[in-house]
Amino acid sequence: MSLALDLSGRRVLITGAGQGVGRGLTLDFAASGAEVMVNDLHTDRAESVVSEVHTAGGRALPVPFDVTDYASVTDALSAAGSPDILINNAGNAGAEGFGSRSAFADTEPASWEPFLKVNLYGVMYCTRAVLPAMIANKWGRVITIVSDAGRTGDAGGAAYAASKAGAAGLTRSIALEAGRHGVTANNIALGTMRTPLTEPLWAQADSPQAKAILQNYAIRRPGSPGDVSHLAIVLASDHGSWITGQTIPVNGGYSFAL
Repeated sequence: MSLALDLSGRRVLITGAGQGVGRGLTLDFAASGAEVMVNDLHTDRAESVVSEVHTAGGRALPVPFDVTDYASVTDALSAAGSPDILINNAGNAGAEGFGSRSAFADTEPASWEPFLKVNLYGVMYCTRAVLPAMIANKWGRVITIVSDAGRTGDAGGAAYAASKAGAAGLTRSIALEAGRHGVTANNIALGTMRTPLTEPLWAQADSPQAKAILQNYAIRRPGSPGDVSHLAIVLASDHGSWITGQTIPVNGGYSFAL
């Protein structure tokens, strides 16, 4: 049996694909033969990643929209067409990726909204927009990038953890509802990643802050976009057709799943 992961003929929409993990997913999915619909809130970032794909000989198109605006989502997809695969990658971890840490009892509802709007409602909007066509086509993949915070909780980041846990629960529900139509839905739960937003942490690998973070990981390095995309491509391919409703950690051993 061949284990070639060829996604030729498939279209994948990746949200938040203008940088970091989303950019890495885009480049690797394009290298696997998929046509990538590159979403980002910022048009210039989406176009820049599309240019990288074209330079490498792949296929991609920019599809900028705001995941927190359902009309924006549906209008953009009406113009660009429906994907076979959705990767809900756009996320909000706080200002510049480092939200202020506060006990939940010290927070106010207004501070919860940025997390819920992107991490939960954004996932709901994008999934709702693409799911009917997947069901009609009797084939589809929904992959949502969540966080270990949604699995284990996060002292000082309760709203973020709640938003990611909510997104994971949505995915499991979609798996139950759409599986009989050939649609799978899974979560990939990330640990600490090395991206442009977190780069200040790793500028000095032996800094006390970096060491304090990595001592919690069995594999003592931050994650890379490639660590995520390799699993995502398996889940998106025909080889992943009997995997659904799962939350699979890609976290260097920060926490374990049964």
